[in-house]
Amino acid sequence: MANFNIIMPKLGESVEEATITKWFVNVGDTIEEDQPIVELATDKVDSEIPSPVEGKVIKLNYKENDLVAVGEIIAVISLDGEVSENEVDHNNEEEQTLNTEGKKEAVKTKKEKTLRFYSPLVKTIVKKEGISIKELDEIEGTGANARVSKNDVLKYLENRKEEVITISEGSIANNRKQNIAVSTSDRVVPMSRMRKLIADHMLMSVKTSAHVTSVIEVDVTEMVLWRKKIKDEFLRKFGQKLTYMPIFTEAVAKALRDFPQVNASTDGENIIFRSEVNVGIAVALPDWNLIVPVVKNADQKNLVGLATDINTLALNARENKLSPDDVTGGTFSITNFGTFNNLMGTPVINQPQVAIIATGAIVKKSSVVETDEGDFLAIRHKMYLSLSYDHRIVDGALGGAFLQQVALYLENFDTNRTV
Repeated sequence: MANFNIIMPKLGESVEEATITKWFVNVGDTIEEDQPIVELATDKVDSEIPSPVEGKVIKLNYKENDLVAVGEIIAVISLDGEVSENEVDHNNEEEQTLNTEGKKEAVKTKKEKTLRFYSPLVKTIVKKEGISIKELDEIEGTGANARVSKNDVLKYLENRKEEVITISEGSIANNRKQNIAVSTSDRVVPMSRMRKLIADHMLMSVKTSAHVTSVIEVDVTEMVLWRKKIKDEFLRKFGQKLTYMPIFTEAVAKALRDFPQVNASTDGENIIFRSEVNVGIAVALPDWNLIVPVVKNADQKNLVGLATDINTLALNARENKLSPDDVTGGTFSITNFGTFNNLMGTPVINQPQVAIIATGAIVKKSSVVETDEGDFLAIRHKMYLSLSYDHRIVDGALGGAFLQQVALYLENFDTNRTV
């Protein structure tokens, strides 16, 4: 009687957990190989996970909306369709497991245990309300010999419901609880799953990296005029809109090759200098959440390739069609504050990268232009670039030099180039 354990896969670099958003199967269902069994979500992407085997579903270890760590067993499949759920539940039973590399391996599984006695009634309530054994063990019992009674559990549940807003470790800050006054005219809405994941990721980044931001103003007049002249031809010839982002990405990718210390990641006390230049582009979604798909090998692509990749990734992001590969492997990130006419900003580093650049709105300014005949005032197109970097890895001199190099690539744009 062989069983297969389906484990939570790793859905990307630095992703250590995912949320089960939907089960496509129920206990007792017979499934085929490659049939979708569960939808998983991270702060980066939603993915349908197919079954690697055919058989009968005999156990689902988690409910929808549960947050599960990578490597945890989420479902058990009977390969012969004869094993009952009770048989699977036996302590220390040896089962076959499919690991993330697709290899079978034998593992020992154990039921969650407790040293305390609980009555059948208490166990029924606990199961219905989704209280874990660990959580149950922390409830003070008022019954004989300090046993936990039905009333103890119900009181615990009532107190838990009365907590208006809880800010806890791993969410928004430092294991503190805050009760915030809410008026009758206020509207209280729980954070969405993606919003909570983004909040956790941003908080983790601020706690992990020593953030520093440098800002530079760039004269992009030549770039603006060239794009204005070429964009209609570009669309007719290649079927792609030419926004400013491919041009920004091209300049950033060149500068990353010039300064490989910025094209890096951290792993504890180790610095990983990346061999590829994979640029993440922050995309605002219709619900105002954010996702960062990645342009792979950006330094090896021309403007046509960059425009095609960026437009495709942005469209797929807004239509929720990104694959896990589309949002993994980034070595540096760009976020465009100028989309919303913001002049500049101080972006948060996308871990485990060591830097992120923000592009501001392009505006016309009167500016002093230096020539051989003297200085004069002219109307120029200018913008701000702001670079946030991890001061543990990138010092001010390196960060400033990299930012200036990006600026120079944009300012010295070749208006005679063809596409």
